[in-house]
Amino acid sequence: MSEKSEKPAATGHPVHFVGAGPGDAELITLKGRRLLDRADLVIYTGSLVPRTLLEGIAAEIHDSAGMTLDEVVDLIVARQRQGARVVRLHTGDPSIYGAIAEQMARLRLHGIAYAVVPGVSSGTAAAASLAAELTLPEVSQTVIITRRGGRTPVPPGENLESLAAHQATMLIYLSVGMIEEVVAELRRGGYPADTPAAIVEKASWPEEVRLRGTLATIATQAREAGIAKTAIIAVGRVFAEEGPSALSKLYDGSFSHGYRKGERG
Repeated sequence: MSEKSEKPAATGHPVHFVGAGPGDAELITLKGRRLLDRADLVIYTGSLVPRTLLEGIAAEIHDSAGMTLDEVVDLIVARQRQGARVVRLHTGDPSIYGAIAEQMARLRLHGIAYAVVPGVSSGTAAAASLAAELTLPEVSQTVIITRRGGRTPVPPGENLESLAAHQATMLIYLSVGMIEEVVAELRRGGYPADTPAAIVEKASWPEEVRLRGTLATIATQAREAGIAKTAIIAVGRVFAEEGPSALSKLYDGSFSHGYRKGERG
């Protein structure tokens, strides 16, 4: 019987994967800010995380924009084993298109403990910029976060045309450079041409650009504005500017719940 190989025991400080937020330096969590301030090594996503987040910290700083997975992990492992407090700083929330799973898998092989600190996603920052509630009663109670397949394919059944059949609120990442194809697939999937659509480029950054339109207009608007990357495409009836067609039961005076008895009309 072959012996099972054992992973080395976890020692030293855990590595923290921290969500930096969408861009506004004040949208990092208090915990994330504290970990940054105490870090000995910070590896950050340089193309997307603003340098203002790193101002005033004492840590050794590395920009991972030009690094490979092996280079990032080797640096983390070497410094963590020297006793360093390591922060891997990711844009937005690291659980959404964050590429953290592959890094955590490598750390497990090395017996290094880690933890994930959530952040504000660019998708929710875009919704805030649009002053939109993503889940309106009787309009949409489902939010689909997705992307169009490109150099990175999507699994079968997750193409935009298939997802559009749900008519739910949709936040489409990493796809604005293919906006014409995005619109065409959403239309083939069932969204009407007058479906509200918006694009928020660099949500919460000082240079944020916000476009509102419909599926009939948004591709032209994006092209004329020169938006080709770093943007969220938001689609669905919740983005209509006239306000909700139905009200929440939570604050309905005739609706009883555990904290209030409703009054009869």
